[in-house]
Amino acid sequence: MRFTSLNVELIRARPRLVIWVVLLVQAAIWLVLPLLIYGSPPADVATALAIGREYRLGTPDGPPLAFWLADIAFRAAGNHIAGVYLLAQICFLLTFWWLYQLGRAIVGGPHAVLAVLLTVTVTTFSSPGVAFGPDILARPLWALLLLQTWRLIGQGRRQAWVMLAVAAGLLVLTTSAAPALLAFVAAVILAMPGGRRRLASVDLLYALLIVAVIVLPYGLWLLRNGAPALALPALNRFDAKGLLALWLLGGLLFSMTGVIVLTMMTSRRLNRFGEKPPVIARAGVDPVGRRFVMIFALVPALIGCVVAGLYGWDNVVGGAGIALLPAGLAVIVLSGDLIALRQYRLLRKVWALAVIAPAVLAAAIVFVQPWIRDEASATTLPATAIARFFGENYERRTGKPLQAVAGDPQLAALVAIGRSRPHLLLDDEPARTPWLTPSDLIERGGVVLWRATDALGTPPAAIARRFPGLVAEVPRGFDRLVNGRQPPLRIGWAIIRPKASQ
Repeated sequence: MRFTSLNVELIRARPRLVIWVVLLVQAAIWLVLPLLIYGSPPADVATALAIGREYRLGTPDGPPLAFWLADIAFRAAGNHIAGVYLLAQICFLLTFWWLYQLGRAIVGGPHAVLAVLLTVTVTTFSSPGVAFGPDILARPLWALLLLQTWRLIGQGRRQAWVMLAVAAGLLVLTTSAAPALLAFVAAVILAMPGGRRRLASVDLLYALLIVAVIVLPYGLWLLRNGAPALALPALNRFDAKGLLALWLLGGLLFSMTGVIVLTMMTSRRLNRFGEKPPVIARAGVDPVGRRFVMIFALVPALIGCVVAGLYGWDNVVGGAGIALLPAGLAVIVLSGDLIALRQYRLLRKVWALAVIAPAVLAAAIVFVQPWIRDEASATTLPATAIARFFGENYERRTGKPLQAVAGDPQLAALVAIGRSRPHLLLDDEPARTPWLTPSDLIERGGVVLWRATDALGTPPAAIARRFPGLVAEVPRGFDRLVNGRQPPLRIGWAIIRPKASQ
């Protein structure tokens, strides 16, 4: 009698249970790990919070929804970054739940589980998913948009128009890439016979009305402030642009290493011992569904890399999370109706390693990198101690809570998420913080920060020029989470007293 693994039986009989167990474990890892090992938020999270604190209808950094939600989550957690980390993981859960729903509608529940299990090994959805921002919020909205698009053109559900319109409207409020993404979705709908029939329905008018209502405030802001125009790319240096596009495409493929390895391991050629493997079966895939999945798995990634290369951008259009979201489902669609899990025990270990490895790497970057390189990760900065010191010193000197902070963008953003939530001024890029100017800061008072390079804490020439008359204080030293080969962080600073109190 041959015994089948309990995990395989659960995939066959209880696919939803498997999905939720896997997703909740993955989300728990990336919720707890940053709280334990990060001294400061990753990437531009602190800057996003400073932008969201202003509750502008639009910003030079793009549509406002992600910034607003970040600030709401931060405040709901008692001004603690845990709220933002939790929000990022909620986005992760929604993204993969809607991806599972899409997969179940096209390939059936058990194969949809395999698609999700493959996709969670993509490194884009691990440690980078902690840095909440527009790209992270766009992922669940894109997944919902794909699901509702399929329900509309593949299953003929009229009710899908409502959620499709809501997802489209929220996507416009989230990412600047939304118009291009929505235009692509519209082109796919037009290209499919079922989609053309649905577009002839009056329901389209109601959907457009819903989208218009959702984006109206942001649209009015764009009209008043001028919509950013995207000029045609310069027709030169195609060699460098082509290399950049290939580099971006290579980055996408590299982040799919886990998917590639796991897929290769199920090959007959690697089944050395000839044992009969457990098989996950499906009834079959509709040709329209197969075409739908492959279009969304390949075209956004390829076009996104080409366009980013032409414009010299560092990221794929829409973000790697959008480009790679259907990758696992595409592999399952191409794998046939019977998927044999050859070398199942080894396969299970490799999958677990692919999921856990990014967490181990994140910990190594924090604790090991400072000892082997002359630079440390930005997440090792003691954000809480920095914000508390400068906020309390300003309040002691002036008798008022700190209202504004400027200077070094990274350090100023960390102080901006302190207890009094001062306004952030990016004085080297003032267009990004239109709510505050250097003259406003001089009028209201605030703190200017920079990285000290001498014992006196002399401000850099650019900062001294933007804030004439600065009186530098004695530089303040801070220990990083792990100093390693680097000396303690030394921050030069100066207090600008409010004019009313001078």
